[in-house]
Amino acid sequence: MNYIVKGIGGFYYVRTPEGVVECKARGIFRKRGITPVAGDNVALSPDGTMIDEILPRKNVFIRPPIANLDVLFIVASTTQPVPSTLVLDQLTAAAIYKDVQPVLVVTKADLAAADQLAQAYAGSGIPLVQLHYDTGEGLDEIRAMIEGKLCAFCGNSGVGKSTLLNALAPELKRETGQISQKLGRGRHTTREVEIFEVSGGRLADTPGFASLEAQKLCRIPKEDLQHTFPEFGPYFGQCRFTGCSHRSETGCAVRQAVEEGKIGKTRYASYLAMYEEASARKEWER
Repeated sequence: MNYIVKGIGGFYYVRTPEGVVECKARGIFRKRGITPVAGDNVALSPDGTMIDEILPRKNVFIRPPIANLDVLFIVASTTQPVPSTLVLDQLTAAAIYKDVQPVLVVTKADLAAADQLAQAYAGSGIPLVQLHYDTGEGLDEIRAMIEGKLCAFCGNSGVGKSTLLNALAPELKRETGQISQKLGRGRHTTREVEIFEVSGGRLADTPGFASLEAQKLCRIPKEDLQHTFPEFGPYFGQCRFTGCSHRSETGCAVRQAVEEGKIGKTRYASYLAMYEEASARKEWER
């Protein structure tokens, strides 16, 4: 299978059984409003210089531009920068909405306890891996999840994505950014999506996210939001009212589960905030 490794300035680098080749894309894609992106499976012209066809996609993200993702590793730090649970929940929801398995990776777990995050996601069914670079704990778990899959890493700048990639694949020698103490965020050290073969799978190094861009991964309609929080699932159909939005209705089984501690309070708060944001969107923004 030929797939796009990277695209820069109208040129695409495609991995084929013979190695990586440089290609251009046929003009027909532009006319159809389709842009080839990293992760696309493609058919090449006989001479191997043009992308003739983009094969059907499992999913596609606009920011970062990547297609056919299987696993999205959402990297969070326990300290500097302190994680925003809303941003993490926006990212996990976007992944689930796009049929991608989200995995939370907590870096700097050796510097501060990750118990709070682990507790918040305990009932969500979303895997959470704690990384300890001094012992290497957590790295084998991540390698096992990468095997046979196309994976991407995302998260705020400064959380340690480049450090993690270096630990997983030292041969890549990714540039590691210095965190600005004043701003509490890192410089963007990665400029375009690039896919590497690592640990028996494929791993995409994606540009750093500014926290406000998390919601731009995709726009989830308010009616579909409840399905992007897996821990709500067991309570569907148990609310007093059909079409319950799980916000202020009486007899809501989801709200009762939150009160009983079966659903994390920060997760539910994120749901409410995201519902509010989705409701406020203009029709043309949806």
